[in-house]
Amino acid sequence: MNKLIILLAVITLSCANTKDSSNDISEPKPKPRAEKPIQKDILLGEFQKEELLQAPFSDWFKPRYEKYTPDTDAMKTIAENIGDYEIKLLMGTWCGDSKREVPKLLKLLDKSNYDYSDLEMIAVDYDKKTPSSIEVELDVHHVPTIIFIKNGEEVNRFVEYSQGESIEEDIAKIVGGKKYKNSYAD
Repeated sequence: MNKLIILLAVITLSCANTKDSSNDISEPKPKPRAEKPIQKDILLGEFQKEELLQAPFSDWFKPRYEKYTPDTDAMKTIAENIGDYEIKLLMGTWCGDSKREVPKLLKLLDKSNYDYSDLEMIAVDYDKKTPSSIEVELDVHHVPTIIFIKNGEEVNRFVEYSQGESIEEDIAKIVGGKKYKNSYAD
């Protein structure tokens, strides 16, 4: 009799933990997502020019900054007008286009005696995201994106690569009030 009670208890307990899958309509379990690569040796969020002058960024920044010589005519237009603008720069320290254009931009600003307090530089991660999500607010999908703001309103933006011969010609058009359409404008 004791054996029969124990047998019934075991059967009852095992049935209580058994799931009848014939009526199961639940969703299949999602496959585990692949881990994102660890984002080392990149800047993320707001930063200053001085950070680009330190390793590992100085390896690409310094030679490109020093080698770059802007066009004189474009430089004159930039120097005369750039002070009227606030600038927001979104870039990736991992991005080839950013590595090509940002040293040039900062050299243009330096040669124009631009007030760096009017420049906001923000680094994105490999997914072009920032801790503050400013990329969403500013509708940034490609880097570098250089946004020119005058009297609180966006005037235009340089996106990823030059439309003309050089970045300084594009920026001279923007700050000189000439017609300019960036790489991804409609």
